[in-house]
Amino acid sequence: MAEAGAGSPHGGDAAPPGPPEEQELSRRLRRLYPAVNQDETPLPRSWSPKDKYNYIGLSQGNLRVHYKGHGKNHKDAASVRATHPIPAACGIYYFEVKIVSKGRDGYMGIGLSAQGVNMNRLPGIAFTDLPSNLYPTVGLQTPGEIVDANFGQQPFVFDIEDYMREWRAKIQSTIKRFPIGDRLGEWQAMLQNMVSSYLVHHGYCSTATAFARVTDTTIQEEQTSIKNRQRIQKLVLAGRVGEAIEATQQLYPGLLEHNPNLLFMLKCRQFVEMVNGTDSEVRCFSARSPRSQDSYPGSPSLSPRHGSTNSHLHSTGADSPTCSNGVMSTKSKQSHSKYPALSSSSSSSSSSSPSSVNYSESNSTDSTKSQQHSSTSNQETSDSEMEMEAEHYPNGVLENSSTRIMNGTYKHEEILQTDESSMEDSCPQRQLCGGNHAATERMIQFGRELQILSEQLCREYGKNTMHKKMLQDAFSLLAYSDPWNCPVGQQLDPIQREPVCAALNSAILESQNLPKQPPLMLALGQASECLRLMARVGLGSCSFARVDDYLH
Repeated sequence: MAEAGAGSPHGGDAAPPGPPEEQELSRRLRRLYPAVNQDETPLPRSWSPKDKYNYIGLSQGNLRVHYKGHGKNHKDAASVRATHPIPAACGIYYFEVKIVSKGRDGYMGIGLSAQGVNMNRLPGIAFTDLPSNLYPTVGLQTPGEIVDANFGQQPFVFDIEDYMREWRAKIQSTIKRFPIGDRLGEWQAMLQNMVSSYLVHHGYCSTATAFARVTDTTIQEEQTSIKNRQRIQKLVLAGRVGEAIEATQQLYPGLLEHNPNLLFMLKCRQFVEMVNGTDSEVRCFSARSPRSQDSYPGSPSLSPRHGSTNSHLHSTGADSPTCSNGVMSTKSKQSHSKYPALSSSSSSSSSSSPSSVNYSESNSTDSTKSQQHSSTSNQETSDSEMEMEAEHYPNGVLENSSTRIMNGTYKHEEILQTDESSMEDSCPQRQLCGGNHAATERMIQFGRELQILSEQLCREYGKNTMHKKMLQDAFSLLAYSDPWNCPVGQQLDPIQREPVCAALNSAILESQNLPKQPPLMLALGQASECLRLMARVGLGSCSFARVDDYLH
């Protein structure tokens, strides 16, 4: 057992495919050494058939070592090193050696050695101030000597996990006792500002206001702007990306036009949500809108260079607002973009209002009534009903009344499909675009428009491999009859909306001359990087000071 340096606070390599025993070994090693990235610094798993003296023989998967020399004196000693050195990020490294046979004299050595050390000798054992890049090593000297190694292939005899827990508790206790001295007030104010900015960044408006009032801190962004960002985030996390794009274009004119990479990412995600059946471009068909299905409602014609939309957002206190810098006004304004407008469908139902907080679905017969109710209810909506912190996003899906209604949409679509199939299947599976033919046609048309946008961006900014991959991944969903259970089906997981939502939110903040990342996140990133830097200089104890332990 040896102390080693520390490393990345993130563990991370997935169990490689292979026999069950290999998978079990990978799981055991990840549990023991969560800070080790085995892609960068593999752990020892066996003895090296190349890094040994010729008197050493290996068998049983290079885990058994036997002596095959003359064994006359110490000059006949032979050693073998493991395949890899001990990663610094282990903190404490442990392996076991079992003596199968002591042979003639039982001259054996178990320890560590550096690369390049002569293998025609038994290993020596230092106990303190160990250097980095040491290899587990065993040495034998007389005939008949046999030893077996356990690098984690089997449960260890010694309870190393409990020993590591003790060390982790010691290090964390040392951190907690770190002297603050006279700077307590200064540090407390800094932490309060970091928490406040974090709440504002993610749109927790009411919580941020209450926190600022209690801690006497100042919020740098207007509440209206915070709520506007909150609305856009809700739309993205609900899979209604087209509406989020429209809301962004009206609330923050020019933002997406000046961020073509962000625009393209949003459009690709919108295509994926069309496959999911959640985007308004296809949901309006699934809801069986009374519009003719010969044309796509609200879809603008493509222009070589220019496209424009003129949609009105239904928001609190304004019937036809326009926005500048995220603040609503009552004047009507047209938003222009030099890129093809791939989505501007504003359904007659209230569900397609880009910034509407009361997500509601209505049957076609109640669409007019629903509009009137939406206009009234938007004005009566309290701040608490608009707060994101009152909701939960497991895997990126809203868990409130909006979600239930949204899930109700799926259910409604499934019932319609069941009716059309004469009730042959009581539990129909998910279908492309909800199983609606017109919605599928709209998705295909949107895909063509997306391809045109990709070509236009390529001409203006040059080839972009990331754009190409996003487009290929999105289009590849159409190659499978069941996109949700296919090699690229992870794109349809609602959790994939979160990176898109975060990127859009950061861009909006940056456009308002506000930090695109909250200081709290930057501090966590800095702490993680500090641990990596300490690992490089061999500070073993810091492997037990994992950032994740404090986040939970």
